[in-house]
Amino acid sequence: MALYELDDMKGIVQEDPTTTHRGFNDIDILERHGFSEKSEIHRSQDEHVIARFGKRQQLKVGLHILNANFLYATAHRSSIYSLSNGGPAGLIIGFIAAWFGAMLQALVMAELASMIPLSGGPFNWVAILSPTWCRKFLSYMAGWLTIIAWQAFVAAVNFTCASLIQGLIILTRPDYDPQLWHATLLFYAVALFGLFVNTYLGRILPQIEALMLILFVMGFFGVLIPLAYLAPHKSAEEVFTVFQNFGGWSSMGLSFFVGWFTSVSSFVGSDGADHVAEEIQQATKVIPFSIWFSTFFNGALAFAMMITVLFSIGDLEKATNSETGFPFMDIFVGALGSVSAGSSLVILVTAINVFSISSVMATASRTLWAFSRENGLPYSKFIVKVNPKTRLPINAILVTLAVNLLLALISIGSTTAFEAFFSVVLAAYQSSFLIAASVMLHKRLTTPASDMPWGPFRLGRAGVPITITAIVYGIIAMFFSFWPSDVVVTAASMNYSVVIFGAALLFSLGFWFFHGRQVYVGPIWEFDSEIGRRDQVHVGNWSAGLHSGSQDRNKGR
Repeated sequence: MALYELDDMKGIVQEDPTTTHRGFNDIDILERHGFSEKSEIHRSQDEHVIARFGKRQQLKVGLHILNANFLYATAHRSSIYSLSNGGPAGLIIGFIAAWFGAMLQALVMAELASMIPLSGGPFNWVAILSPTWCRKFLSYMAGWLTIIAWQAFVAAVNFTCASLIQGLIILTRPDYDPQLWHATLLFYAVALFGLFVNTYLGRILPQIEALMLILFVMGFFGVLIPLAYLAPHKSAEEVFTVFQNFGGWSSMGLSFFVGWFTSVSSFVGSDGADHVAEEIQQATKVIPFSIWFSTFFNGALAFAMMITVLFSIGDLEKATNSETGFPFMDIFVGALGSVSAGSSLVILVTAINVFSISSVMATASRTLWAFSRENGLPYSKFIVKVNPKTRLPINAILVTLAVNLLLALISIGSTTAFEAFFSVVLAAYQSSFLIAASVMLHKRLTTPASDMPWGPFRLGRAGVPITITAIVYGIIAMFFSFWPSDVVVTAASMNYSVVIFGAALLFSLGFWFFHGRQVYVGPIWEFDSEIGRRDQVHVGNWSAGLHSGSQDRNKGR
């Protein structure tokens, strides 16, 4: 059987919401409050789906997701990696390889999200699909890795936006003397903007996301067209055949993989839609589509922008060593022939990145909230509270802000240390994916297909080769995320991500041994008179066994 069988839920969900009958008065009430009967049916269906995993609908439903990752902006300071290590040809080949690998990972995550559309994402998938003997620990580690990835992602986006603004000032004001604390204050300003959108404007977040998508597409053409038509262009040979090894590595191949980090990191966050799954109608269908299509869509735009920018590069070495910290700024100025024209495109790119912080912060806070719901974090009881009026996880949003305000202090002492967060994002993101994908692969190989709880999106026979290839890609990407840009490592060129990532893992393991293993049991059942735990949730003909310790109580129901 491929359907979820929850015999214990008969007293909770009495009927299929798609067959619920309503009178004309009920329909009139729904329409007066802005709901159609169709949307109410979808809402009931969504509640029914998450109820199968013991979860109540706590957050406001209404998001319509197309996960725009703003790849074409190429605003990461780490873009220097690919130009220094690999050059234009290496960047193109690396991007195609990263795009292919990211699409495979997106397909794996889309299938998992279609089966288990919960906001926790990887740690919920692992908790439900893992073997009983390792379920608790693996889901706990997947949860911490996911939290680390998204909190670091917020920090990285804030830092990128702050650096973009500071770079723009350097570009337009030659007399400006940049200070590290300037970037920190700009970081705070961008973070507070994200807080404002996610709290005060939280009720209209769906409309804001629609506006962001429009800005995203308009910005793409606003940058692409001037570069394509006004900039002097290099020859195809200079773009497609020039490799560089400014990092001094022993071979061009090794230099390529070091620079590959830029392309791979551009696709981080493809699973963002899944972390707001409980706020989306028809999540089992919408989330899978959003995950794979946004990866394809953003990749296509990013590739087109990358080719256009590479053809528009004037002095490649000068762009690589740009005083602004962003090669594309000098490329824009050189391509359009004036600082004012080039800075106008930089402003557009900067605005897109600043607006993206609201989406990233929303996703990170929902992930934090979802893991706190399972008692996976310190002070989970505080973080998990939802505002009853707005139905927003306000405490989780505030904690996300607080974490990032503290992390920003690192940039006062060293931007090099803070830039390591880009690598931390990639390492944590790939680690959580590897755990979830490996668990799914094990389940595929040990469970008959007829007993799997497939959702509307299914990979079928291609699932095993796709998952294996995606895992191999993730391992390679994670391995090179810790490498420095130069073979001669100094305090300034060191990649401190291994230190930060290692410290975060040690903290999570310490919390596990001293406290976490006593309170964390995986997904908590929320339908008893008080939040309780169930021993078994049977999915098809196989047991998902979410919890342990309350079997006797379940038998007595």
